[in-house]
Amino acid sequence: MDESGDELGPELLTRLVAGDREAFERLVQCYERPVFNLACRMLGNATEAADATQSVFLKVFEHLDGYDPKYRLFSWIYRIAVNVSIDRLEQRKRTSAGEVPIEDELLDSGEQEPEEQAEASQIHDLIQVALMELQTDYRAVILLRHFSGCSYGEIAEILGIPEKTVKSRLHDARQHLRKRLCSRGVVSA
Repeated sequence: MDESGDELGPELLTRLVAGDREAFERLVQCYERPVFNLACRMLGNATEAADATQSVFLKVFEHLDGYDPKYRLFSWIYRIAVNVSIDRLEQRKRTSAGEVPIEDELLDSGEQEPEEQAEASQIHDLIQVALMELQTDYRAVILLRHFSGCSYGEIAEILGIPEKTVKSRLHDARQHLRKRLCSRGVVSA
């Protein structure tokens, strides 16, 4: 990582803006998985998340000249990913396409016993359903904080809102998520 916390240094950014294909491939390699994971959690559908991820990097490529280097590249890309995911959710509402659960291969099974894998899978599915029931702005702060590990400042930068709003929204989002998880027996009241 460079001093700004980004995986890519300033020389690579210069190459990116100049249209260097190798530099863009490096950018995609560096950020593709976190962008896909965010989109997958936002959309609840791996196929749709893969399409959203491609859209994100297309937008990044098309708008590199508009990137302001005073912001972290990571934050800028994540903001695009959140916006693309929100746009797809809005489009889904208009077409009433419905939700498809995240495919099982996305679960990191590790070295668990079959019973543990089944229980983890069930809990994962219940959490995903509860996340999908949250308002989009609540879901975004939960995902950015707890699944992507962003700081309050990074979330504020990504979403373009004050840090105080991030903290307030995150508090409310956690309360709503907890209620949903309690009602499903995932956590106790």
